[in-house]
Amino acid sequence: RRVREAVVSTQSTGMNFMSLLVWKNEEDEDPGFTEQKKLSGGSLSKEEIYRLRKKHVANACILFYDPNPLQIVRARGQYMYDEDDNEYLDCINNVCHVGHCHPDVVAAACRQMGILNTNSRYLSHLNSLYSEKLTSLFPQPLDTVFFVNSGSEATELALELCRVWNEATDFICVDSGYHGHTRSAITVSNYKFGHPRGIGQPDFIQMMDLPDTYRGAYRDEETAGEKYGAQAETLVQNIQNRGAKVAGFIGESALSCGGQIILPPNYLKTVYRAVREAGGLCIADEVQVGFGRCGTGMWVYETQGVVPDIVTIGKPMGNGHPIAGVVTTRDIAEKYRLNRPEYFNTYGGNPVSMAVGLAVLDVIEREGLVRHAHRTGELFLQELRLLKERHSCIGDVRGFGLFLGIEFVKCRDTREPDEHTAVAVKKEMYRNRIIVSTEGRYNNIVKIKPPMSFDQDNVTHFIKHFDRAIYQVRGQ
Repeated sequence: RRVREAVVSTQSTGMNFMSLLVWKNEEDEDPGFTEQKKLSGGSLSKEEIYRLRKKHVANACILFYDPNPLQIVRARGQYMYDEDDNEYLDCINNVCHVGHCHPDVVAAACRQMGILNTNSRYLSHLNSLYSEKLTSLFPQPLDTVFFVNSGSEATELALELCRVWNEATDFICVDSGYHGHTRSAITVSNYKFGHPRGIGQPDFIQMMDLPDTYRGAYRDEETAGEKYGAQAETLVQNIQNRGAKVAGFIGESALSCGGQIILPPNYLKTVYRAVREAGGLCIADEVQVGFGRCGTGMWVYETQGVVPDIVTIGKPMGNGHPIAGVVTTRDIAEKYRLNRPEYFNTYGGNPVSMAVGLAVLDVIEREGLVRHAHRTGELFLQELRLLKERHSCIGDVRGFGLFLGIEFVKCRDTREPDEHTAVAVKKEMYRNRIIVSTEGRYNNIVKIKPPMSFDQDNVTHFIKHFDRAIYQVRGQ
């Protein structure tokens, strides 16, 4: 069975730091499990931990599988483990990009934590080296980076860069898009402002229709992109008619919360052209999908044949460590410098974060994770399409690399969404210790975006249990 070996420590400035967990296949007793149990709650029962959370943590902060939530105490690769050491296959964690607790990333963080961690106003070789390596992954003229701590912060700064550039306030966003939970991020996130308890669509926001080629108005893959994208011209005119100027367009390069939506060809080309002609800037949100998940390159916007003016990045950037960034051009960054106070972020770009970021990029390159995502994703799509042939409740299977969606319908002809089956299948998968989630406007889409270490054996395991789950739910 999979057990943990002892944990080593590194010597840094005379102090000992737990650096990493290594695994081996043995039948021996796991010496670290008892210690890990202490770290995960000690003598507290799961019920007591749950009670304390409900008492002290805001109820707006949700738990998976509430009221019987999953308590995770450790993780490795694409696997997570509960308080009883049961193993779960993680199919949704796009944050721990190169795998939970990757030894190289953990070691880099612990090593640097024992040497120095301070703000970015001091010169640091790590900040300079990571900036150089990160920006080398982008085409010209995207050669300048601001470091922040979260995707929401990245969105805030990206929007401000647009406002400063064109001295404008109005933005164009996409239906069902999500860009963060801060006030400005919410104003461009229909996933949030369109919620029944949301703030509603602000008057300075114009919204594009969701470019969904399965359920939307345009379904021909060859022409849908230009037809959906052409709406940008109308929205630009709406902004100008109200006496305002276009600050910019923000859109995810593939929509996750919107239901694993893959943009049709020429969509961004059409939108970007209209926005730029009006003087606005174009933001590509790669926070959820960047760093090679699509399997064809590091960034999903590349599949559209465009170069954005600004790119926001986050989640996978630190493999669970809070790092995010805004990559843009030197001209845009300089316009901001000349028209706003100095930009300072206490934690953005700190040495520990930079060490982690470098380690993540090294792992992606050394382990060939982009190619791996392509190969694994091709197999996954092939197997899911075979499942679709067997189960009429599956209306659509879509995606690329390790970013996939399975849409459940009551009837393929009418495409009526089937939230009940999607949620029931999700719960059945949980009972078999496979973690998936549901998303989309109708909550009828099972989304898959696992750590990039997810392999072909995991695909086989997933397909077997997903097939059984559908039969179980539908009583067949």
